[in-house]
Amino acid sequence: MPEVVFPLDSTKRFTEQEKLGHNRWHPDIPAQVHVKRDSTFRVHCREWFDGAIRNDDSADDVRDAPLSTVHVLSGPIAVEGAKPGDLLVVDIVDVGPIPQEDSGPLAGQGWGYTGIFATRNGGGFLTEQFPDAYKVVWDFRGQTATSRHVPGVSFTGIVHPGLMGTAPSRELLARWNAREGALIATDPDRVPPLALPPLPQDAILGGLTGDAFTKAAAEAARTAPPRENGGNQDIKNFTKGTRVFYPVFVDGANLSMGDLHFSQGDGEITFCGAIEMGGFIDLHVDVIEGGMETYGVSENAVFMPGNTDPQYSQWLAFSGTSVTLDGEQRYLDSHLSYQRACLHAIDYLTTFGWTREQAYMILGAAPIEGRLSGVVDIPNSCSTVYVPTAIFDVDVRPSASGPARIDPGQGVPRSSF
Repeated sequence: MPEVVFPLDSTKRFTEQEKLGHNRWHPDIPAQVHVKRDSTFRVHCREWFDGAIRNDDSADDVRDAPLSTVHVLSGPIAVEGAKPGDLLVVDIVDVGPIPQEDSGPLAGQGWGYTGIFATRNGGGFLTEQFPDAYKVVWDFRGQTATSRHVPGVSFTGIVHPGLMGTAPSRELLARWNAREGALIATDPDRVPPLALPPLPQDAILGGLTGDAFTKAAAEAARTAPPRENGGNQDIKNFTKGTRVFYPVFVDGANLSMGDLHFSQGDGEITFCGAIEMGGFIDLHVDVIEGGMETYGVSENAVFMPGNTDPQYSQWLAFSGTSVTLDGEQRYLDSHLSYQRACLHAIDYLTTFGWTREQAYMILGAAPIEGRLSGVVDIPNSCSTVYVPTAIFDVDVRPSASGPARIDPGQGVPRSSF
């Protein structure tokens, strides 16, 4: 096993750990760990809500989740010799749930969860159709996930970090805040909001204290969206064997990571989605000097996905176009067409007995494939959702005999304000 450079104790909260990570992006957050180029090491990661979500049959904890605290990230980790303009080469050597802890109160101890936020808390991809809070608990057995809240479904997890990235420079952070602030200003009272501005409340900034903490907390960027430094990209194919090339904006690169997922469908459409868990990640790092200019990678990471994805061979695909539910035509709106494809998949699965909420959770957690299938044929963008048929206990393919019916069981816990 590689050296554990960022250890976490499951019995302690994130702020009580030996090494203190962070939940905002800022260039002044000091590195908690220093590693050499061409080295391999292990990092422990907490579940993104630091244990606030419980293994029970209520969605009240998702409804009341402490949104200002996320994401709890392990790092920063400085890489010897990395300079602005370089590319940081990060290999995911291994990743998984909390080792040797198969049961317990923390997500990652033999279980994880998928949630849907209420609209006022940010909602999900389909928040207009699902405005309340929901939660599904998944149990892990080896690589397989099953749930008492979604019977008749089991699938092989596609384990990956939802969030990993390098620290921004001061100039890059200022650009983030300016452009996102301008977007918020176009509709400041929108629910859910258009973006999340800096929020000093509940900020965790590693080793910063005093005036330095106060200044940084007022500027530091929230970790919810992906940006030029990588961040919360939620790419399900960041599996074991993946190699990522991150732009470097500060000395040492200051790599951080967290938000581990046992599995996820393309788009993480439930938002508090995928199957959230704590766990570990083994990484190897190196540096390509001057790589940003050499390869034209001035922003956003380039990556080579691993080859450990589940080997599903048969799929049932659903398509959608850029037409709203009430029949309004939109111009090449791929976001809308993917929503429509997801809704068509949900409607289809309900004919077998699953509730709409259960079908939505399946799309968020199972390793579905989402694709932009047509983006040039005006006015309709076409998106598709590929659902692996082998994850279901019944045959979900259309046939002359009609859909087999499953028992939906207790259903998905729901909570509203």
